Amino acid sequence: MTKQTGLVHIYYGDGKGKTTAAFGLAFRCAGRGKQVVVAQFLKSAGSGEVTAAERFPEITLVRGKAVQKFTFQMNSEEKAQTARDCLDLFQRAASLARDSSARLLVLDEVIDASCGFLPMDELAAFLDGKPEGLEVVLTGHSLPGELARRADYISHVTKEKHPYDEGVMARPDIEF
Repeated sequence: MTKQTGLVHIYYGDGKGKTTAAFGLAFRCAGRGKQVVVAQFLKSAGSGEVTAAERFPEITLVRGKAVQKFTFQMNSEEKAQTARDCLDLFQRAASLARDSSARLLVLDEVIDASCGFLPMDELAAFLDGKPEGLEVVLTGHSLPGELARRADYISHVTKEKHPYDEGVMARPDIEF
């Protein structure tokens, strides 16, 4: 018999909608009365998804410390601190998911964090030993082979056209 629960989803690419899709699944799961843990890596600004998630008692939202710069702008000390923060956030989210018997764990932008800030072996070991019924969603821009091999769903979100290319910056209510 094929495994029915506890699958791993990856939403990755340069297109719009990865976080929105992950939160959509979180809202669906919470709407069924299940416990959900959402952790956001390398993001510090508020968003409509975060505000909406805070209205659901079934959703536990954990966020890392504010990141003030793009990672390519950070010096070595800032990168080291960001790595410590990402590892702490990951460990808190994994622990919360286990302790609350969560049905879903969303690790938003964890793929990007795993490319230099969160040890890939830590993330892979968690996926290999996660609770049996825990569904896990990973988002980010790339698709590392170590994660692809562990995924049951892989959705590549590709940008074909985006207003940003014409100078339109991210807009409240739509992009965040």
